[in-house]
Amino acid sequence: MTTLSERPRTALMVIDVQKGVVAGAHQRDTVVANIAALVDTARAQGAPVVWVQHSDEGLEKGSEDWEYVAELPRRESEPLVHKTYGDSFEGTDLEEVLATAGVGHLVVTGAQTDACIRSTIHGAFVRGYDVTLVGDAHTTEDLSQWGAPPPGQVIAHTNLYWQEQSAPERKAGVVETKDVTFGG
Repeated sequence: MTTLSERPRTALMVIDVQKGVVAGAHQRDTVVANIAALVDTARAQGAPVVWVQHSDEGLEKGSEDWEYVAELPRRESEPLVHKTYGDSFEGTDLEEVLATAGVGHLVVTGAQTDACIRSTIHGAFVRGYDVTLVGDAHTTEDLSQWGAPPPGQVIAHTNLYWQEQSAPERKAGVVETKDVTFGG
């Protein structure tokens, strides 16, 4: 139902599952395992897998913390988008990568829920994409000492409000890993 009518495909986005980003993340091992299962499913169903990798002054490009976790090996043929902002579209070639692949529907996973995940799902939605958030395949660190709710609540709230998003000719939703398919 995307507004991008010439783009019938669905892609899996794996955002910022980097060593330094998820080292202390809520349910890190479970979330990474769910993302690995989704990568396998996408590949088996012929869906594009798009990897997004963040860098900034606290996450230096080329450092060990900047590297993706070992459990998620990217294939050389799969696009890697480098970003420096929360929204994976800002200042990157992500839109071009998705247009070239004919993608109008994104299945989103990764870290951090309350930063890059939220920024990217909103950024994609306003750009005309259908956006499905995989509710058990995104995570964040505990920022409660700075006034944020505990990470489990941040994740639950993001899942709650994303399933209620709506806009003309676009769909948003939340599914669990076991229910994801990559039709189209």
